[in-house]
Amino acid sequence: MPAASPAPPAAVRVYTHVKQAVLDRRYQGGTLLTEGELAQAVGVSRTPVREALLKLEMEGLLKLYPKKGALVLAVSAQEIADVVETRLLVEEFAVRKAVPAPAGLLARLEALLAEQRRQAEGGDLAAVAVADRAFHAEIVRHAGNEILSRLYDQMRDRQLRMGVAVMEAHPDRVAKNIAEHAEILASLRAGDAEGAAHSVHRHVSRVRVLVRGEDR
Repeated sequence: MPAASPAPPAAVRVYTHVKQAVLDRRYQGGTLLTEGELAQAVGVSRTPVREALLKLEMEGLLKLYPKKGALVLAVSAQEIADVVETRLLVEEFAVRKAVPAPAGLLARLEALLAEQRRQAEGGDLAAVAVADRAFHAEIVRHAGNEILSRLYDQMRDRQLRMGVAVMEAHPDRVAKNIAEHAEILASLRAGDAEGAAHSVHRHVSRVRVLVRGEDR
């Protein structure tokens, strides 16, 4: 039998636990996390907890308060505006460049759309957000600009967190997001670059309005 894979280091386990809980909003904005509670939840000492929290603070997900704990930061109105503006600049360019779309890209987008539908039927909003984000990222990667792809990937966590927030606050958006993705895919299949760009613009711009409940 193959040897079992070694367990990840303690700090990595804490980092993964907290980050995933923040992204899928089990730890919502305004939640105060303590080192003792996290150490007990993950089954580690407090030292790796401090290391993990420092890294998450650097990523902008938490704010540390000595002797108190770590506050989960809410999504701000400015962050929403910045993410939407950056996404529009990157994604409208990328979707235009995707035309004419090769069969491989179309097949990948179709598979991601089907995955989004499956996760929606199961009610797993975090998984829906992952498939949603992957759909857009696939188009951006296809543009062939590595700098743009890296820039887009840096927004991954913010996109996932906002995506879950939107779907929790507006359950009807799950079906609408899927329908809008289908529109983007249909325009790509038809070779309609401007139609695809228009659909992307309308789809992404809605986030700024829909996440207002997360303003701080």
